[in-house]
Amino acid sequence: MWSAKAAKSMVKRRICRRRFGALFAAALVAAVVALVVFSDLFAQDPNASSQFNTLRPVRDASEPRGAETGQSPNKEDLATVTSDQELDAGNSEPNQDFHGTKPAAGEGGTATAVPAQGERSTGESGLVPYTRCTPGTGTTVCDLSNQRYDICELCGDARTIGHSSTVMYVPQPRASNGEEWSVPAQSRKSLPWIKKVTVKSLNASQLEPSCTSRHSIPAIVFALGGFTGNIWHDVSDVLLPLFLTVHQFDRDVQLLVTNNQPWFIKKYSAIFHRLTKHEIIDFDADKQVRCYPHVIVGLRSHRDFGIDPNAGTHNYTMLDFRLFVRESYGLPASEVDIPYRADKDDPERKPRIILIERGKTRRFMNAPEVLQGLDWFGFEVVKADPRIDSNLDEFVRLVDSCDAIMGVHGAGLTNMVFLRSGAVLVHIVPYGIEFMADGFYGAPARDMGLRHVQYSISPDESTLLEKYGWNHTVIKDPEAIRNSGWEKVGEFYMSAQDVVLNMTRFGSSLLKAIEFIM
Repeated sequence: MWSAKAAKSMVKRRICRRRFGALFAAALVAAVVALVVFSDLFAQDPNASSQFNTLRPVRDASEPRGAETGQSPNKEDLATVTSDQELDAGNSEPNQDFHGTKPAAGEGGTATAVPAQGERSTGESGLVPYTRCTPGTGTTVCDLSNQRYDICELCGDARTIGHSSTVMYVPQPRASNGEEWSVPAQSRKSLPWIKKVTVKSLNASQLEPSCTSRHSIPAIVFALGGFTGNIWHDVSDVLLPLFLTVHQFDRDVQLLVTNNQPWFIKKYSAIFHRLTKHEIIDFDADKQVRCYPHVIVGLRSHRDFGIDPNAGTHNYTMLDFRLFVRESYGLPASEVDIPYRADKDDPERKPRIILIERGKTRRFMNAPEVLQGLDWFGFEVVKADPRIDSNLDEFVRLVDSCDAIMGVHGAGLTNMVFLRSGAVLVHIVPYGIEFMADGFYGAPARDMGLRHVQYSISPDESTLLEKYGWNHTVIKDPEAIRNSGWEKVGEFYMSAQDVVLNMTRFGSSLLKAIEFIM
């Protein structure tokens, strides 16, 4: 059985090997330089100067500089319970000081700080070229059959009327009976407060509104709101579905946002700039009748925080999504190794782990012992509270500089999307929620090319034991609580539980993480 001393010894041996390797390499380089210089002395003309320029290493300007540079449970009620309890664990609170997006001058122009028009994706995140849609033979343009989302796709003559939350389709020929749909324009159609958009397919007797502006690009109409403000839901409900729906257009698409939340667009501006090079339209405040050759209303979604590569025509994966996010923030490319292995010139370097702290529930009650234990096992610990570290551009670089992320099951672990390939998620699962842990974080981590270490705490490590005792159903029969409904799961295991981590028992999980990093 491995011990903490053995783990620390492993790290020390690795550091010693790197230190010895660095010294050996330095000696070898010195020998080669001396040989070259010595040979050059004899090769020179006797009258030539014997002075030599000092050799200086040259760093490539493109070289990364570290910090500078299963299926999810498909239960809407569970998502509701989780989001209410995890709101404190989002990456930052909404910035109410921001009151609007910053469109560029001129309608349909590029937004401020967006790369130049015509710039194309590097292809790192699996871009598939967009093929213009053509009107089908049928008249039905909306699909309401998916249990997660509704979506309408209008090919041909589509006209958006933002102030009335309406999109009109003018089919050719007009053979329809004037169908109409009311579509929740986000990826969770079961939420009653999601803003709906009316989609109308006009018949021969109905007059279409005159265009006040014409566009030659596609458009996406979607809603914000729902559970946004919690980073897990920000990603799972909006950003990931946007990627699935929008990425095919290679930024040559216009976004029309209903129920607009300017703080959201500001917070994730790097991602929005990577999705579109055009002005983002506040749909509810838009007074124009905009005409497009292609409009999609709603966002596609496969499952909670996940992608099914076989579910769409573009075969996107979670790895594609993570690389797209990293590309959006200018983080090192996919072939760059995790920091501990990439920085071979620093023999003193330790594996670096970012510890996500929580504010209200599922907290570490013995945080000093946890920090001491991580240090004893040979980690350099970076403490992070996503509620406080609210500058996302800086925070993503902090995460990228680490080899692992660790925390108790909660929304803050969603920040693993900013890790490099091969980095490690150390996932601590509170008592009673093991059944959903892998779907929420474990499977997404593996699908994104990360390593996953799951540690399920025992009753002895839960504050629920002191509160209820061994004979209470909460402790002795979590399955019965689960069968009572999702609200009870949230009430007991998500909202009322903190963690007293047993570092001795936890040690084997840390050893596994170290082995992944080494």
